[in-house]
Amino acid sequence: MSVRTRDSLGGRSAIVGIGATEFSKDSGRSELKLAVEAVRAALDDAGLTPADVDGMVTFTMDTNPEITVAQACGMGELSFFSRVHYGGGAACATVQQAALAVATGVAEVVVCYRAFNERSGRRFGSGVQHREPSAEGVALGWSLPFGLLTPASWVAMAAQRYLHTYGLTPEAFGQVAVTARGHAATNPAAYFHGRPITLADHAASRWIVEPLRLLDCCQETDGAQALVVTSLERARDLPNPPAVVAAAAQGAGRAQEQMTSFYRDDLTGLPEMGVVARQLWRTSGLAPADIDVGILYDHFTPFVLMQLEEFGFCGKGEAADFVAGERLPLNTHGGQLGEAYLHGMNGIAEGVRQIRGTAVNRISGAGRVLVTAGTGVPTSGLILSGED
Repeated sequence: MSVRTRDSLGGRSAIVGIGATEFSKDSGRSELKLAVEAVRAALDDAGLTPADVDGMVTFTMDTNPEITVAQACGMGELSFFSRVHYGGGAACATVQQAALAVATGVAEVVVCYRAFNERSGRRFGSGVQHREPSAEGVALGWSLPFGLLTPASWVAMAAQRYLHTYGLTPEAFGQVAVTARGHAATNPAAYFHGRPITLADHAASRWIVEPLRLLDCCQETDGAQALVVTSLERARDLPNPPAVVAAAAQGAGRAQEQMTSFYRDDLTGLPEMGVVARQLWRTSGLAPADIDVGILYDHFTPFVLMQLEEFGFCGKGEAADFVAGERLPLNTHGGQLGEAYLHGMNGIAEGVRQIRGTAVNRISGAGRVLVTAGTGVPTSGLILSGED
């Protein structure tokens, strides 16, 4: 993969299994048990067994080591194991890592997973409680003493600048929340199943950090999600239609920090997602008009708007109108605002369901799905497609 040239990874691997636990606020079991449940469910879905697995990929900030999950699931020898950094920015990169291993013959069947008790245990939304000395800690030291202690406060800085630059009000973020919750309302797996909201509900929700209201912020969730990746050739012999990895990319921008990139020339965009966008379009040969469904990481509503603009679905400052016009089916599972906050892994699973035609909120004829990972940090993205 290069930021300047097309790569050869696309079309060589596929996601063939998806599995998840229930999404809750108190799982009542360990993160390891959650991981094992999701991994076993994904293997069952793929028509494979633990003995077939020889690769594992997960995130940093995970309490479930690859070898421990492998042992608990009854797997044998592993030839590949990897962890990707930067929180939710790692989601799509786990599939990229798996695809790289499969394409090069390093592994044949790779499981990607994420499991945490993010509501009943550690809560990312509680902000920085303690940090060991590190380069990242130094960067945060320019923000934390001034009260920017939580992800919401970090995003609020960019959101405020976005509104000011384009002459918008906080109501511009509302349609993202309404869209996600509308899809969650019809998704039985979603925590907010049966509970849609209106723009008035969004505008009436309490401030968290201006200009972000409560309904601009994603949930905190207990649960797990797992995915199984193998070669396209092997996928053809398995029970479900393959979700082909048509393109996969990671991206970090100039002057990149982890959520606090406030010293860039412009705070109204997401340059790291721009890197991902250019790579995905170049590698796949596709353009925004070719995408049937967008599964965009929605930990905070403003960054959904900025992602649409970085990918070229609309012009700068135009994304609120783009969403309101329903010009692209968006976060059809309910997103992290409505279904669950699993650091974006549940969004990849929704992309697979759309390709298979099994999504609850199915988009008829969906053959190409864009999926993105966490924003404000070094990030990643995928284009999934059906087999031509």
